[in-house]
Amino acid sequence: MFAALARLANTYPRRVLAITVLFFAVAGALGGPVASLLNSDNDSFSDTGAESAKALERIEKASGEMASPDLIAVMPAKDTAALDETLSILKSEKNVAQVAGGPDSGPAFVSKDGSKTYVVAIYKSHGDPDSTTEHLRDELGEVDGVTIGGFGPAYQQVNEQVESDLVKAELIAFPLLFLVSLWVFRSAVAALLPLLVGGITIVGSLLVVRGINEFVDISIFALNLITGLGLGLAIDYSLFLVSRYREELVRTGPGPEAIRRTIATAGRTVVFSAVTVAGAGLALLVFPLRFLYSMGIGVSIVALMAAAVSVIVLPALFAVLQHRVNAGSPKRWQRAQAAEIAAEKHGFWYQLSKFVMRFPIAIALTGTAILLALGSPFLGVKFTGVDATVLPKDASAHVVDTTLRTEFVGAESLPIIVALPAAESDTAEVTAYASQLGELDSAAAVSEPRYRGGDTWQIDVSSKFPTMDEKSLDLVTEIRELKAPEPVLVGGAAAEQVDQVHAIKAGVPLAMLILVIVTFITLFLMTGSVVLPIKALIMNVLTITATFGILVLIFQEGRFQGPLDYVSQGALESTQPVFLFAVVFGLSTDYAVFLLTRIKEARDAGAGERESVALGLQRTGRIVTAAALLFAVALGSFATSEIIFIKQLGIGTAAAVLIDATIVRAMLVPSLMALLGKRNWWAPKPLRKLHDRIGLSEGEPDELEPVKV
Repeated sequence: MFAALARLANTYPRRVLAITVLFFAVAGALGGPVASLLNSDNDSFSDTGAESAKALERIEKASGEMASPDLIAVMPAKDTAALDETLSILKSEKNVAQVAGGPDSGPAFVSKDGSKTYVVAIYKSHGDPDSTTEHLRDELGEVDGVTIGGFGPAYQQVNEQVESDLVKAELIAFPLLFLVSLWVFRSAVAALLPLLVGGITIVGSLLVVRGINEFVDISIFALNLITGLGLGLAIDYSLFLVSRYREELVRTGPGPEAIRRTIATAGRTVVFSAVTVAGAGLALLVFPLRFLYSMGIGVSIVALMAAAVSVIVLPALFAVLQHRVNAGSPKRWQRAQAAEIAAEKHGFWYQLSKFVMRFPIAIALTGTAILLALGSPFLGVKFTGVDATVLPKDASAHVVDTTLRTEFVGAESLPIIVALPAAESDTAEVTAYASQLGELDSAAAVSEPRYRGGDTWQIDVSSKFPTMDEKSLDLVTEIRELKAPEPVLVGGAAAEQVDQVHAIKAGVPLAMLILVIVTFITLFLMTGSVVLPIKALIMNVLTITATFGILVLIFQEGRFQGPLDYVSQGALESTQPVFLFAVVFGLSTDYAVFLLTRIKEARDAGAGERESVALGLQRTGRIVTAAALLFAVALGSFATSEIIFIKQLGIGTAAAVLIDATIVRAMLVPSLMALLGKRNWWAPKPLRKLHDRIGLSEGEPDELEPVKV
């Protein structure tokens, strides 16, 4: 395959580039509008097969109405004009089934100080809630004094904020990425190539996502990942290919041979690294939550797309540019680049690895202690979900949520919903059960039981605490365990969060098994060793542990709220550790593949055990560091997001790749390689024979000649 790619690039480079331009145009036209086609419903974080979903389904089927208010409008209690206009707008909407509220509806609808009131709208269950909410937001937005919130507006505002943050992140990331690439490559043309590949990768991935979305609902939140991860991986892969091609230019000069060697070495590694990252994406498909499986699809698509663009388009560009890949570089930069390639045994990373390998035990213990210390806060982790509080404090849905909880008695924008199977005649029994619910310690108020038809009663329970507070989640469990006249179904946002965590816990073992198998197989095929994959797995776990600890330290404990512009929820959003575990696992393995293949390359060329480690680290040191820095910029730009769980995603991935590229690569890898020596490459005889037949290597001995300058 790799020989064929080299022939394609050397024989038809201009045709490849022409087809790429056409592909980019078509992908941009078809994939560009994908944001408006992806799923933006409010169940992206819910297990649609769980009890919480079944509770809502039962009520909606029995009544023809949604189980809880979809929209809530808060206004001054004495502003009768605003109240009348709000009621008129809501009642005239054909998809609204019920409207209630205002001072005349009872004390529950008036704030403690009497200054505010609110109105709720319950939609018909067979309508289009998203378009209904959008229309009502437009209409009510024209009414002075009215603040709009509730379930529907909150999720729409989250989606809108995500799209806005995506544009902002791109505007921040691209200029920074170019500047860092310029510093790395010391050439304007070479610095532009990773950004070019990144752009093609993103547009191509959006096209594929649009096609998949025709068959599987993909969450709109996957857009952030596709952009950030696609850009980051494309830049990583481009860095390795461009840097290797520049090495080969020094070795052999411009021409087909330099391209052939580049694809046979770095190109091969890029492909198998992409397979590893895509495998990490597959691990997320085991979860029933749309957010997670959408992210898994996104990870797999962008990894494979980034690799495809890198090994097809970049070599064609090399064939056209040849030595001009170094254009836009002052002679001083060119001399520095050539000297760096030539001076393998005098470089920083070579000398650092030699130092580390002099004291392998002490440094291995120090590196491990640092990672464990960083990870220790994760022992006290708490989890929360997605509600209006993930929005900026001034977002209307967040304002309404806070107002209802703090200024009204027993009001809740997202109550716990109990669906009780009972006949309409069983009023006394149902009422007695509702009284029991009101006696629970965390229950602030219990609504009057409502018969919804179809032998189904609905009882709403408001918690004394915020929706995602740990005590509200415990209240869900208490309600489920409370003896009822008939088995009840408990739904609502708090119940969905409880079921979500249960679904995540149930899926984690299989997801981890997939990650371990993919990582082990990939590294075994690349190295022929069973020891190196096991070490890589252990170091991946240490990296992830440290990353989780940093997230708890920042977001759960509320540090750096000013500089990072967020308000702590006192917990981590529960899907983020799962997502980060898979992605960071894949990325850590990605860097391990690049480093280990260069170490093996040097070893196969005759270098000693410790010397091959030093050479491998030197050959990858500056580039892997730059790749990690660029990746941290690409995804770290999401730290500017106004949505807290997107902020967690950006900072988590940025921290992980930087930890992996520094502490793991500079301290743990060389020290452990030195300690084990030849045992690093051990494998049982049957597996050794298997590797001899089907194993992979990055390069051939004749490609590893010393550089001549």
